[in-house]
Amino acid sequence: MSFFQEFKTFIARGNMIDLATGIIIGTAFTGVVNGLVNDILMPPLGVLIGGIDFSNFFVALSGDQTYTTLKAAQDAGASPIAYGKFLNAVIQFLIVSFAVFVLIKQVNKLKTKVMKEEEAAAAVATPTEVLLTEIRDLMAKKGS
Repeated sequence: MSFFQEFKTFIARGNMIDLATGIIIGTAFTGVVNGLVNDILMPPLGVLIGGIDFSNFFVALSGDQTYTTLKAAQDAGASPIAYGKFLNAVIQFLIVSFAVFVLIKQVNKLKTKVMKEEEAAAAVATPTEVLLTEIRDLMAKKGS
């Protein structure tokens, strides 16, 4: 098998398609979470802590003057550590983790329900199985 045929087989496998789908959905989900955190959660949280915007939390490593915004510190070349952006990233991670947890919990609950229904359906004998069981039992009686 040639290299390109192997590659084509690899790409065509179901797992690769599932992975690609997951990445695409994950990218879209990230946009939603970024919007939720930056536009909905962070403004009220900033108001609760005195109107401070987390994205402007930073420590300037160089320069003797103080800067009012992260952008001003970056423009002045002060080499800021933007820990506020890190806080935003941590909050986004926690939200995504919680959403994935809830999603997986619901999927597992649905799988369990479907498995129980399948087991219940499998436990009920079909008319053909009932007839075959009766024939087997009759043959066993005649043979003994």
